[in-house]
Formats: sequence, structure tokens, C-alpha cells
Amino acid sequence: MSSSTQHLVAPDEAANARGISKSLHLYHGRKASLSLHVLVIGCGLGGLAAAHCLSQAGHRVTILESAEAIGEVGAGIQVSPNVTRLLRRWGLGQALEAIAVRPEAISLRRYDTGELVGWTRWGDVMVDSFGAPYYHIHRADFHKLLFDLVEPNVTLKLRSTVIAVNPEPPSASNPKGPSVTLSNGQVIHGDLIIGADGVKSYIQQVVLGKANRARPTGDAAYRAIVPASELMKDPDLRPLIENPEMTGWMGPRRHVMAYCIRAKKEYNIVLLHPDDNSVESWTAEGSADKMRADFADFEPRVQKLLNMVQSTLKWRLMDRQPLETWVHSSGRVVLLGDACHPMLPYRAQGAAMAIEDAAVLGNLLSHLSHPSQIHPLLNAYESLRLERTANTQASSRDNQRIFHYPDGPEQQLRDNEMRRAMAREKGLPCDDSNDEMQGNANQWADKAKSLMQFGYDADAVADKWWNEVGERVYGSLGERILGRL
Repeated sequence: MSSSTQHLVAPDEAANARGISKSLHLYHGRKASLSLHVLVIGCGLGGLAAAHCLSQAGHRVTILESAEAIGEVGAGIQVSPNVTRLLRRWGLGQALEAIAVRPEAISLRRYDTGELVGWTRWGDVMVDSFGAPYYHIHRADFHKLLFDLVEPNVTLKLRSTVIAVNPEPPSASNPKGPSVTLSNGQVIHGDLIIGADGVKSYIQQVVLGKANRARPTGDAAYRAIVPASELMKDPDLRPLIENPEMTGWMGPRRHVMAYCIRAKKEYNIVLLHPDDNSVESWTAEGSADKMRADFADFEPRVQKLLNMVQSTLKWRLMDRQPLETWVHSSGRVVLLGDACHPMLPYRAQGAAMAIEDAAVLGNLLSHLSHPSQIHPLLNAYESLRLERTANTQASSRDNQRIFHYPDGPEQQLRDNEMRRAMAREKGLPCDDSNDEMQGNANQWADKAKSLMQFGYDADAVADKWWNEVGERVYGSLGERILGRL
């Protein structure tokens, strides 16, 4: 989390999960027989999820956060079924229903006329197809729910910037094992260090042994929230609230995504555009007037929305290719979330991948019984997660290209593909024999791709690996080592 205090937004009163973690029994009630002291670097969504899963797995967790306050900025976030199935398992189902919005569909429109060119039904279809709902929520509310789960079970240290890491396990020359050094000189020891410190991750440099800066993607984004009550006053905008869909307007080098949050009390707008020397920050102020000028050729409804915006945040979108490893050679430092796989927001899977990482890691480490298993279990975590996150990064990059075609042949081909999928979705005549819409420009219409993305169950993946490989190869590793001593 890198939010500066002045930009933090108060969570909704209904975003309350206090006391829920006391009654949870994750991993079939299994707790690691060897309890580690885990240092989680970063208190964003991924860091909180990791702290939650690891504490539920029986480990002692300390979160080290460089900021001086806990919270999130004013922005919406999409929470897809691959994440909501975990959140419901964690006891957050009722709280999510109180603060979230279930979008009925995704609508993709032409930027200048608003013509509908793509449409895929969501709503109950998400539950029927993937076993969990799709939600739109406020980041501050999401962060608060995860914090409530974690807070009773962890130690949190704010104003704790890590400037050095000793990654080595205990030895005669290093009896206390791994440690981090903070900017105030304090040294904190632990058994395992998790780098959940975001796209600018320092812990990643420790793991790789070199700097590997994220690269600018060429895009930047404005983010803004307007009261739903303002939209309700305008007959042209009222349907955006009354019939909540995720609405995207696609244009040359730019697009807009907008949707309801906070039980339809607020409307979240994200405007993607060519980067013009934006800063790499979630909290930088943007110019509302510049934002309006950048999208002046978009349809009248977009103009009305942007005229309601009083202030905006602006940030540069960063990306990097998949890393060669997420695990330090010592087997005591590992990466999670944006620290190892930052991605464009165009599939709304950045936070989802971090939370899946946390679930897999916590599940695997719930089996821990001997120090010799730590490194193999971290390697298993990487092997289970690397391909999926790389594929999701690639899928997000695909939408950068798909959404931003200039008017012309490629744009027309895209729109025609999307129209065929929309006709099939609405039960209208369709001249496309591809019933599954495989490879369609509307990635949400591609049934196989949606099943792969939204049908994923992180706990089931970890359980399957343990039952098929882990228990046989590593389950008795500690006993075998002890037997040789």
C-alpha cells in the first residue's frame, strides 16, 4: 500500500467483518504443526490476504507497512468469482452483499455515438456458471473487510520501511535466521519473508539479486467517483444506476470503464488514455479539466458524467514480463501479488491474482511440519501460480490492444465479432457457428476463457497438488531427515 494519508477514504459503515475470523476453520481445520514467524512486507490487499491465510494456517504474522496510516484511496474495484468464492469461504459473504453491487452485464460501446457493440450477461449467470458472484465494490471497503479479518491475529507495524534484508536461514554464523532492517535501524527477525510490497517492490530486488523495474505500458488512467444521486437526476444517466452494468466506451487509444459501487450509492469512472508523463503513484492528483479535454470527443453521456467530476486521481500503468523466479535461493523469501506479476487493469484481475496467491500459499504452508519443507513448498507455490498469472497478464495486454483500435478495419472487425457474440447471448440470429465464442474480441463472451479465469479455486488447486504430489514427496521429508541424524 502506498496511499498517502490525505487521499485515504473512509470505509462504508457496513464494511464490517470484526470478529468473523474467530469462527473460521480454513483448510479443513488444519494448522501447521511447525508454526513460523512470517514477516509480510506491505499492507495492501495482497499483503492482508497473505497475512489472513497464513495466520489461519497456524503461523504467527507480523505486517510491516511503510505508510503511517491504514486505508485505501477513492476508487472502485472489480471482484470476480475466482475471488468471491474465497471471500465467502472466509466468512465475508454477508458483508459483501451489504456494500457491493452485482453488475447485470458488461456493455461495450462505441466511444463517439454510444452504440452498443458488445454485451455479455453477468448477474446470476456468474453464480450459475462459476459458483460465486461478480461484485463491484469500493477499494476502501474491500481493504477494511480484509483488515478486520486480519487485525486480531497479527502484529502490525506502521512507518516501517524495509531497507535491507538478510534472506539466509539459521546457521552457525546466522543463528537467528532471516531478518529485515527498517529505515529507523530496527532489525526484525522471522522465519519467512513475504514481499507483498507492490509494483515498486524492494523485496523483488532481493529475490532476483538485481533491479528489474516495471516498464511503462504507454497508458495512464484517471479515476473518479461521483454520487449516484447526481446521475439519478438526469434521464440519460439514470439507467446506469437503475440497471447496473459495467459500461465500457472504446475509442482510439482510449477507453472508459464505469460501474456502480457501494450498494449503488456511488458511480466509479476509470478513464484510460495515452500516458503524458504521469507519475507512478496511486495518489497523484489529476486535472479534471485536462481529463474532460482528453475525452471531449466521447458521446454526450460521457460528457455529462465528466462534468460531475470535481477531482480525480491519475496514475501511470506499469507492467513487467513474468519473472524467472519468485523464490529466493535461500528458500526464505518469496514474492506475492504486484511484486511479482503487476498487470494492466483491463481484465480486472490484479487484486484477484494477489488474493489467489495468498490462498495457495496459506493452504500449502498449513501442511508444514519441518523446516526442510519450507523451500519445496515455496517452489510449489511458484509452480502453481506462475503460468496462471502470466496468462492473465497476457490477457490484460490483449484488451489494451482490443479496446484502443483507431477507427478503421481492425476496429470494424472487432465490433463485428462483438456484435455476433452479443446476438448469440441475446438469443438473436447469429451467423457465427462458434457457439463457445472462442477467441472473440469480447473476452468475457469466450466461454472457455471465462471458465479458466472465473472458475478457478485456489484452495482446490493447492489441495490437488498436495494430494497428488506434496504428501508423497514432501509430507514425510522432515521425518526422513531426522531419521538420518
